[in-house]
Amino acid sequence: MRHLLISLALLCLAIPAHADAPVSGYKIVMQYPHSTSSYTEGFFYLDGIFYEGTGLSGHSAVMSIFPETGKPILTHQLPPQLFGEGIVDWGPYLYEWTWQSHIGFIYDRATFKLVRQFTYDGEGWGMTHNTTNIITSDGTYTLRFRDPNTFKEVRHIDVHDGKNLITQLNELEWVKGEIYANIWHSDRIARISPVDGHVIGWIDLTGILPASQKVDGEAVLNGIAYDAQHDRLFVTGKQWPTIFEIKVVPKKLK
Repeated sequence: MRHLLISLALLCLAIPAHADAPVSGYKIVMQYPHSTSSYTEGFFYLDGIFYEGTGLSGHSAVMSIFPETGKPILTHQLPPQLFGEGIVDWGPYLYEWTWQSHIGFIYDRATFKLVRQFTYDGEGWGMTHNTTNIITSDGTYTLRFRDPNTFKEVRHIDVHDGKNLITQLNELEWVKGEIYANIWHSDRIARISPVDGHVIGWIDLTGILPASQKVDGEAVLNGIAYDAQHDRLFVTGKQWPTIFEIKVVPKKLK
């Protein structure tokens, strides 16, 4: 996500070389089209529709999308100076925030009409929610639980696998009482306990999209959506041509 704004040392710290938590693999169930112009920053599924927030200054937008065709139903463009980031549903609303501008937006989810703006400290990366709070990432190892009405922090957890803090937490999704998190520039998803931040397990998605189908080195895995009604898990990435529906399965041994 941040075009060469992080050192190699930080990338090496994102995931420990020897994870304590178990590692699972994946099975592809279905594939859906995804626009290669969409630099995915936020992603969720609700009532038969994908919702996506895209980044890059001058190209940031929030969209509702037909899964079968990949075509937008509604699109709302952000002002060109803003770099769009994570999105989340909350009741009839959709929240969107931005990377470094400290500006967020609340829209009517059905129309994308702006309801109000809000502000916050720090960087904006990913967002998801449980039944009481909006949960956010900022690229560090900390996830913050926020009051949806004020967007103020209620509490936070530090994400760790054993003694190792897990940095570069990016796009988020709430799945069966756990927080799923993309790790920027990694092919793994962390399954995180919302109670104390420990990594329950990893999902290794290595090879899900061939390198030949990635537009450049920034076309990384970033986007998790969950259909709670039908227990379906979807993943995609920045400017990927495909959204994958997957099943988490035991990892094959080489």
